Amino acid sequence: MARLRCLFVLALLFAQLPGDAIAGRGHHGPAAHDYRDALAKSILFFEGQRSGRLPPSQRVSWRRDSGLSDGASAKVDLVGGYHDAGDNVKFGFPMAFSMTMLAWSVVEFGGLMKAELQHAREAVRWGADYLLKATAHPDTIYVGDATKDHACWERPEDMDTPRTVYKVDPGTPGSDVAAETAAALAAASLVFRKSDPAYASRLLARAKRVFAFADKHRGSYSTGLAADVCPYYCSYSGYQDELLWGAAWLHRATKSPSYLSYIQSNGQVLGAGESDNTFGWDNKHAGARVLIAKSFLVQRLGALHEYKAHADGFICSMVPGTPTDQTQYTRGGLLYKLSDSNMQYVTSSAFLLLTYAKYLAFARQTVSCGGGGVVTPQRLRAIARRQVDYLLGSNPAGMSYMVGYGARYPRRVHHRASSLPSVAAHPGRIGCSQGFAALYAGGANPNVLVGAVVGGPDLQDRFPDQRDDHEHSEPATYINAPLVGALAYLAHSYGQL
Repeated sequence: MARLRCLFVLALLFAQLPGDAIAGRGHHGPAAHDYRDALAKSILFFEGQRSGRLPPSQRVSWRRDSGLSDGASAKVDLVGGYHDAGDNVKFGFPMAFSMTMLAWSVVEFGGLMKAELQHAREAVRWGADYLLKATAHPDTIYVGDATKDHACWERPEDMDTPRTVYKVDPGTPGSDVAAETAAALAAASLVFRKSDPAYASRLLARAKRVFAFADKHRGSYSTGLAADVCPYYCSYSGYQDELLWGAAWLHRATKSPSYLSYIQSNGQVLGAGESDNTFGWDNKHAGARVLIAKSFLVQRLGALHEYKAHADGFICSMVPGTPTDQTQYTRGGLLYKLSDSNMQYVTSSAFLLLTYAKYLAFARQTVSCGGGGVVTPQRLRAIARRQVDYLLGSNPAGMSYMVGYGARYPRRVHHRASSLPSVAAHPGRIGCSQGFAALYAGGANPNVLVGAVVGGPDLQDRFPDQRDDHEHSEPATYINAPLVGALAYLAHSYGQL
């Protein structure tokens, strides 16, 4: 892959750290895309994924109330939250990660979002409210059932499948889902610390309680609930990464010495020094390294100096041409990790690159990748921008992978609500098996799920745009969540915000 040219000539200026960033501007030439428009649409997508009773402010008008009895089978209130992808399930594990990343987007780049900041906060609150419900009972977290849902292709408003509820508790531990939920609640508390301190305090108190449960009763939810959560969202990386990630977020939110001590005592056992470089809903090691490295780079917390080296190792594995480069790119320049929902790794990696560049610039430091030379914050931003530009249409296919953005974008998205007529257009119920005709139909989805980012092209930069191809055509909340922060940075840096 050709060496990427650095397009940034001014470093980031920070008005306040920790907290929202104020980015400098100074690009040569015009922006490749309307990042501000893409930002607005990437946040709007979350309204299309809402479950529960929709508020008067709902902007995705073709959706209606759904899942109003969720949790009833277990005598708990689990109404609300998000459908994680193209189905009608509210998986606890990926939803929590989506909220952690959406909150992190707001924490790092919310100060750049202007009018979109309120929409982003509303999106975080919608998810955080659900996580509060799912953790209302001490030492218990409720998760959804996918098997019965996947047996149907129907609108959320028509659901008649059993909404079975499963739970992790001391007898069936799930440190992975519990620690991720704690991370999401802690991150969300930072979003509301100034605008709604009472709500922020409630979120943080719950985060502490849930993390204590995750740490005390160790085990993977994929073990005790294997028949129910696998193969959809098995915790393939184990629970150690989530414990480190959760502790990192609680340390950031509380500044408590107890969480610093936890990280120092347990970090290596929990995989802080491992060489894995895939960051997504399952493996959080890379994100934890970058997050903890901030404490050293920005807060000058010398006790965590080793995390700068750990984060640098991840960065060097992502930069083309370095001795430790482990990342594959398509011929068109897209970072390529896995065939299934690859775009989630693109957006999460781009976010980490931009966020680490921010920390490095503040500390006036760079990354040394051995024989590959010095990697500057500017180069990290250029790599991240290239990934976002590819996603928005600067690719061999000339295809935007964000629905509703650009002239050419996916029309046959793997998404139940989008692919079936809306309730307004078809008031009559569409049955469980009746909807499968839409899954295999060739026409465009009748409802445009604006802002949805699909799984993306294959290794050869090809995208068939087929609804039954879930690997490439299915959107997900965990694809959009980190993209929100990246788009906010790019929109501001090009003077669009």
